[in-house]
Amino acid sequence: MLDEEKKDNLHEADGQNKETVEITNAEEQEEKVSDDNIENINQDQQDDEAIDEIDKSNAEDAEDEDNQQRHSIPMPDYHALSMEKLVAELQELINNHKIQAIKNHVDGIKYEFELKHQEELEQRKEDFINDGGNEIDFSFTSPTKKKYDELYSEYRAKRNAYYKNLEQTLKGNLEKRLHLIEELKGLINVDENINETFKRFKEIQDIWRHAGPVPRVSYNDVWRTYHFHVERFYDFLDLNRDLRDLDFKHNLEEKEKLVTKAEALKNEKDVVKAFRELQMLHKIWKEDIGPVDREHREDIWNRFSEATKEIHKRRQEYYKKLDELSELNLEKKRNIIAEIEAISSKNYKSHSEWQKKIKEIESLREAFFNAGKVPQKFNEETWSSFKETVRRFNRSKNAFYKTLKKEQHVNLEKKLKLVEIAQSLQESEDWNDTTPIMKKIQSDWKKIGHVPRKYSDKIWDEFKAACNKYFDRYHAHQNKANKVEFEALDKKKAFLDELKTFELGDDQEKDLKTIKNFIAEWNGFGKVPFNKRGVEAKFFKIIDALFRKLNIDKQEAELIKYGNKIDQLEQANDENLIYDEKRFIRRKIDELKGEIRQLENNLAFFNTDKKNPIVKDVVDNIDKHKQSLDIWKAKLKEIRNINLEEDVEEQNVEESSDKDPSGE
Repeated sequence: MLDEEKKDNLHEADGQNKETVEITNAEEQEEKVSDDNIENINQDQQDDEAIDEIDKSNAEDAEDEDNQQRHSIPMPDYHALSMEKLVAELQELINNHKIQAIKNHVDGIKYEFELKHQEELEQRKEDFINDGGNEIDFSFTSPTKKKYDELYSEYRAKRNAYYKNLEQTLKGNLEKRLHLIEELKGLINVDENINETFKRFKEIQDIWRHAGPVPRVSYNDVWRTYHFHVERFYDFLDLNRDLRDLDFKHNLEEKEKLVTKAEALKNEKDVVKAFRELQMLHKIWKEDIGPVDREHREDIWNRFSEATKEIHKRRQEYYKKLDELSELNLEKKRNIIAEIEAISSKNYKSHSEWQKKIKEIESLREAFFNAGKVPQKFNEETWSSFKETVRRFNRSKNAFYKTLKKEQHVNLEKKLKLVEIAQSLQESEDWNDTTPIMKKIQSDWKKIGHVPRKYSDKIWDEFKAACNKYFDRYHAHQNKANKVEFEALDKKKAFLDELKTFELGDDQEKDLKTIKNFIAEWNGFGKVPFNKRGVEAKFFKIIDALFRKLNIDKQEAELIKYGNKIDQLEQANDENLIYDEKRFIRRKIDELKGEIRQLENNLAFFNTDKKNPIVKDVVDNIDKHKQSLDIWKAKLKEIRNINLEEDVEEQNVEESSDKDPSGE
């Protein structure tokens, strides 16, 4: 019976002690016991794997009682976060969680932050050199990096302080537990009441449960030593079976509760949570509850082991799915890299094209970071490939915009010249000449293209202000002129109604004088709005009809009408007006000469038979143009008489080349 109990207790010890000669000798004795009498922990490989994983985790928990808390902190996909968000995550961890519980999270943040910062640093350096800077002069300070360094230093300081204190605490707890083991050893063969001894035994067990964590390296040896002496005490209790059986019963009840909880974990949807809770159950089973009697030992362990194996299987399947998902993520990221590569390999010619592709690359970058984790062995390779393809795109982009900057500086020079012209003309009152110029430079401005952004608003404001100033003045002038023109229109309409009732008399000279007065009075009313000039045609249609009734030929009639304008020019005493009028007449003369010359050239291609309708039409057309030419020459002669002295030399020059284009 003693041997059977010893075997039971050896299972609970779960191993051999190696600390003292006394323990070693006892273990050598126990090794002689056949394996089939030891609780069947190693019944298959799956059980071994499951228990080993749990033992390793519990060893960590034994050193750090808060170790389990870290598993309740969500682990985001830090790869998907920007540097600013990574810093915010680090801040949140330091402020709201125990420093010993966030190591894995901080390591993940550190890895991703340094990758992204290095990428930014390399890109900034490349941009600096592309802009003409020397590599030795490059420096870059990031406020985000500065904040990260401050937070990481704070984390390290707190972590070091924690582990320094923890080391002292662990050593103290170890000393306390070793002292309890010594006291437990002393309970055997004591010369006192067995009930008092058993009571002290239970007190030692209770103190042991709350003695706190010990160094991980000492955990297994201390635990095995403790349980070895617990076993020896149970051997000693063989002298008092009632107390031992009572404790066996209590331990069985407690282990049944653990089994029930372990079996219930099969229904827990969160596999990670189920495994962590299973670890706690194993820890309690192993550290807090003693052995049970042989009758129930194998059955209770098998139930607990089956539940453990089921959770372990689900956990393996869970991580297998994660591995499969990471393979899919790897495929996604490789496809994204291929898309970036395709975009990077093309050459884009315009700013709008580049802006479109920049947005596409940003979208692909975001998709890459959000694609999820890839298998660890491909992480560096994937990141390196992604970074290089993005950088290749950025190099092409930078080269384009470097060229564009040169073009923009050329555009800046062009626009500055237009600003200078606009400012020089903004006070001009030469409306006829200045207005076309101002309209042209506005049109030219639109065609020039972009300038560097830092100058864009300034020069546009200057240009717009000068143009607005001129056109505000111009429109004010036009509005004033329009008012006068509409007044002239009203007068001419009234005068036209009176003229329609006029009848010629018997005295031709008197009638001619009256008609001249009509023309003078009409011209005296002034200009009418441009879109109302039809009233002029109506007036001169009546005048031409009166001239025909008086048998005045066309050229004489035109000169009579023009004579009134000559009088107006003389009265105005404005050389510019006279010059403009002469320039207009000369242009009409040149146009007519050209048309006559063209018609005569055309005539040379036809049969000279004047009965040919086409020939007759061309000849008639030439005659009409010659008549018009004579009238315009006569007008030019009239206007020269206004200032004959100044026009003598000009007239001689013109007359020498002013021969009839027909050669007559």
